[in-house]
Amino acid sequence: MQCSYYDAHACRSCTLIEVPYPDQLRDKEERCAELLAAHAGLEWLPTVASPQAGYRNKAKMVVGGTAERPTFGILDGDGRGVDLRDCPVVAPGIRAVLPLLARFAVRAGLAPYDVPRRRGELKHVLVTESPTGDLMVRFVLRTERPLARLREHLPQLLEQAPRIRVVTANLLPEHKAVVEGDVDVPLTERTTLTMPLGPVALDLRPQSFFQTNSHVAAQLYAQVARWVEAIGPASVWDLYCGVGGFALHCAAPGRRVLGIEVSAEAVQSARHAARDLPDVEFAAGDATRFALASSPEQQPELVVVNPPRRGIGPELAGWLEASTVRHVVYSSCNPVTLARDLAAMPSLRPVRGQVLDMFPHTPHVEVATLLERVRPRATRPASSAGRG
Repeated sequence: MQCSYYDAHACRSCTLIEVPYPDQLRDKEERCAELLAAHAGLEWLPTVASPQAGYRNKAKMVVGGTAERPTFGILDGDGRGVDLRDCPVVAPGIRAVLPLLARFAVRAGLAPYDVPRRRGELKHVLVTESPTGDLMVRFVLRTERPLARLREHLPQLLEQAPRIRVVTANLLPEHKAVVEGDVDVPLTERTTLTMPLGPVALDLRPQSFFQTNSHVAAQLYAQVARWVEAIGPASVWDLYCGVGGFALHCAAPGRRVLGIEVSAEAVQSARHAARDLPDVEFAAGDATRFALASSPEQQPELVVVNPPRRGIGPELAGWLEASTVRHVVYSSCNPVTLARDLAAMPSLRPVRGQVLDMFPHTPHVEVATLLERVRPRATRPASSAGRG
């Protein structure tokens, strides 16, 4: 894939962009196979490739420049804005709306936040696109002062860009290297973006996590649903459930499904999406603490885990190893921590695996594995020979 920003050294985030795409996939397959080589009998399914361009459904744009000429992209080493509105990995619908958002920022008088001087208002613009083409836009501000101007000019923006369904102002008063703050102020009546993936429609609220590649995410959920359907468990836990993607895809009549997620915002989204599914529930909480507090009678037949890059860690891995859970589906964005966690669960054997290229042109990769509990060897009855 050709990228003028990369060629000009304006942005070098796609570190593998010069590697032919088939070679990128092969290298990721070989790396995952090497990291999980200790697990004999692991069957690798065909790798899921991604579109090479336009695959990112979310753009996190740092705002720089001036109030009259803002830049949307990144900052250079001196804190100056580098405009990346035409980034080729961002979805076309997002790229099309970015110039309108820049003009909106000018009309509303949103001075870009100057990182070196710590002044200004508009820090980031975050845009998410649904598979339907609908958009969620979030303006990350330093203070509440621009809210009146945002509301004043918003009708014109919505008229110019009718695919924008949700708009919020996120407040980030602190000077720190994070993308967003804890508070979102709704600016539109609608506050959720519908994300249909295959047979399931997920609801995305402003601070909820969602996979950045809708095409690959749909295939990930579908593969896990096929694994779960073939096993046919009566009960499933989806730990680190986010907005409920795995839980909702694994739902079936009579199957009890429970999703646990630390983000209350994501749980609210998941509950709304599951409103017509009486056997599917979601609760806010820490996945590890929830599992450790459960009794053997409460433990499900199958657990899905989809942790952040740090993995599930020794406590949850130890709980799974000692639990009555028969099958585990582990979806990982970091094969290094996946390998570490699998080594801590020797009674749960990986039997199926799949590489999914969620992040083309980068070293990052998603790996899904299906684990089954190794049955303990049957104890033979003591022989009567030699007994007196």
